[in-house]
Amino acid sequence: MPWEIWGHDWAVRLLQQHIRNGEVRHAYLFSGPPGVGRRTLALAFARALNCPQPVQPGEPCDECRTCRQIARMEHADLSVIQPAEGASSLKVEQVRELQRSLSLSPYEAPYRLALLLNFEQATPSAQNALLKTLEEAPPKVILLLTAPTPEDVLPTILSRCEVLRLRPMALDALADHLQRSAGVPIEQARLFAHLSGGRPGMALRLLHDEQALTERQRRIDLFFTALSGDRLTRFQISEGLAEGNDREKIRAVLQTWSSLWRDVLLICGASAGALTNLDQRERLESIAARLDLRRAYACLNAVEQAQAGLDANLNTRLLLDVLMLDLPYLNA
Repeated sequence: MPWEIWGHDWAVRLLQQHIRNGEVRHAYLFSGPPGVGRRTLALAFARALNCPQPVQPGEPCDECRTCRQIARMEHADLSVIQPAEGASSLKVEQVRELQRSLSLSPYEAPYRLALLLNFEQATPSAQNALLKTLEEAPPKVILLLTAPTPEDVLPTILSRCEVLRLRPMALDALADHLQRSAGVPIEQARLFAHLSGGRPGMALRLLHDEQALTERQRRIDLFFTALSGDRLTRFQISEGLAEGNDREKIRAVLQTWSSLWRDVLLICGASAGALTNLDQRERLESIAARLDLRRAYACLNAVEQAQAGLDANLNTRLLLDVLMLDLPYLNA
């Protein structure tokens, strides 16, 4: 497959055409949900631009030192900019430091490249600072930005970028790729395709990260324990989750619970073919058999309200306790 990119052949063809026709833009925005392949495509494009011995124009060898270094995001002519570890945003100081770097000529490659990951997290001042570089891009400089949607960046930034909107793959197509290219058994391939929502990067992370699957199972077990438990059991779960006030841990739990309630809602509405948690189907069907569509929707809404409260920085123990009181009691 072109550039070893799954599901975005049209984007690969477009970028290769830009290289072959000498029409490379000075800035590209790769948009799409996390795990869809934004960074992977941007790095493949970077290799195609700077590979010293391409198979043909637009097709990197992927074997030379330059290609290997770019793939690891370690090449001297590739600057990778993203929020610092522990920071919630990309700061204007980082953009200004990048601008100083881009003012220099390429060290050894044809182009000096800047990969700005998760640019939606850039502060308005950081985005405005980048605007000068976009308006007066130095020769042989190309900017590669990633964000969930084009609307996540300022219109003045967007208007100066070539936008590539990447979308999830069809679930069956992704499962087929996992089978043929990664040797994943059919049932596991279907599960990963559904859990990832058609996002190949996320599916591959699930394949190679056993810890992620173990943590997911723990969150699922908490879900069923809460539904079958009494009020004391539920408040003990709340207490355990709120301990340490680890909001990312709580967010992961709520996201898993939200996907489970969406599946229950789909089963109640006789649309079970699009389930996310295929491996939990029987248990979810048992829940759906005891609820109607209205009640299933109310449960999903309760979890989403808890997620909104978490984003609004509400007290974690309080919002979890409220959620527990909103869920139905489904003990035997």
